[in-house]
Amino acid sequence: MNEDGSGVIFKVLERSNSLSRKVPKIKGASYRGERLEQIIAANIDTLYVVSSTSNPPFNNKTIDRFLVAAESARIDVNLVINKTDLAETEFINDWIRLYSEIGYKVFPASAKTGEGINEIKESLHSKRNLFWGQSGVGKSSLLNILFPGLNLATGEISTFTDRGTHTTVTSVMIKTSDDTFIIDTPGVREIDPFGVKKEDLGHYFIEFSDFIPGCRFNTCTHQHEPGCAVIEAVENEEISVERYDSYLRILDTIEDDIIYK
Repeated sequence: MNEDGSGVIFKVLERSNSLSRKVPKIKGASYRGERLEQIIAANIDTLYVVSSTSNPPFNNKTIDRFLVAAESARIDVNLVINKTDLAETEFINDWIRLYSEIGYKVFPASAKTGEGINEIKESLHSKRNLFWGQSGVGKSSLLNILFPGLNLATGEISTFTDRGTHTTVTSVMIKTSDDTFIIDTPGVREIDPFGVKKEDLGHYFIEFSDFIPGCRFNTCTHQHEPGCAVIEAVENEEISVERYDSYLRILDTIEDDIIYK
């Protein structure tokens, strides 16, 4: 640091990875080509995608977009289903079962009751951990419970939109012990993974991997092609309809990236 409080960058090191999304669209604006990249954070060991059962409502389609962003960046990712005190146990267990069977570690949690707090905290040791999710899902509230003394700002859910408000305004990394770091991020209203190509998207739905080699065409988009092993797996209930629907929705978004009007 200089005497006036400014600093000097001497060297820019290589990143081991980086998590990003497309810069959100501005209503009424025109776009040609792919939107710019917004880097969320870099050099991450584990990403925790935080969702909520209610206030705002659970949204598996948005979760799947977060997971694609993580998979495309080759970042280890876990799922936290927060606010379990606001939903029926059967509802929560159904989603835990779906994502667990795919291969993700799922933490049911509640900042109010303390459920899952110890389990999450134990998983954070000796890593750089990023918490990311929609606005209002309770990321900062969870972190305040995990690490008393952080005093991160928290907000209320809008009764008009049933959405959260932005209380974290920029990504911030906090050292919680000698070798453990927490990255808190602003909540997002929308998430479009950056740099994902149509032909690669299926590889970021990890349960597709066992079936993709069986597709008749190596350029298969798993949408309409004959001899598609992924579509057959969906029909045979080996891949969930919910996840396949998420895949198709993201695929359509990628196709629309050529020109925005």
